[in-house]
Amino acid sequence: MTDGLRASIVIPAYNEGEDIVPGLDRIFEAVHLESEVLVVVDTPTDTTVPVVERYAESQPRLKILINDYGRGPAYAIRYGIDHATSETVVVTMADGCDDPRQIDDLVRLVERGVVVAAASRYMPGGQQVGGPRFKSFLSRTAGITLNLFTNAGTRDATNSFKAYNAEFVRQVGINSQDGFEIGLELTAKARRLRQPVAEIPTIWLDRAFGQSNFKLAKWLPKYFRWYRFAFGKQLTVEELRALADKNTTP
Repeated sequence: MTDGLRASIVIPAYNEGEDIVPGLDRIFEAVHLESEVLVVVDTPTDTTVPVVERYAESQPRLKILINDYGRGPAYAIRYGIDHATSETVVVTMADGCDDPRQIDDLVRLVERGVVVAAASRYMPGGQQVGGPRFKSFLSRTAGITLNLFTNAGTRDATNSFKAYNAEFVRQVGINSQDGFEIGLELTAKARRLRQPVAEIPTIWLDRAFGQSNFKLAKWLPKYFRWYRFAFGKQLTVEELRALADKNTTP
């Protein structure tokens, strides 16, 4: 931990403008642990920037970061994790769909020793309200079957709303380059290393404002790669990194 911070909350954003404000309001109302909030965008001209800068005048824990790794949510998340101050990093979305009341409990799970703590829509007590039905079906099926067949530690591996041990992320690296599949990637890597993963229930509500930036057809093959990656024998970190690099080679 640095400067007493127990969590770095990373939020990838793309032209959210004023739509990001309700989600930020809920985060600062719900999170009681000492934390920083990092909103990551791809360009200085993103409409999210002036809104966050204005919001930060009353919330010094809030920062806007300009990602220079590459365009898209995967690079934004990677950039945010790399620039996080705390040893526990929480990734949550800018659309307000995630329930920030789980953030403190996710952080505490990581502090207790899990490397990935998942907010789960598909365990008892969890729920998904709204959203495309086919996308929900695929996500639920992937999460439940992955846990059933590999004992992955969560029934919602595809959910981006997760907390991570930052040292674990540094060890295994992030290979995703396109979408929001990082949550599944890091869950799969934890499984192959036989590192502990845990989950708590959450209720996900479809966004009531703005438009989703999720591109199912484009990103589905990426998710399937990491789904398959979770199956197999235990690996060392060196073996895992080599296999992950091969797994993401076009």
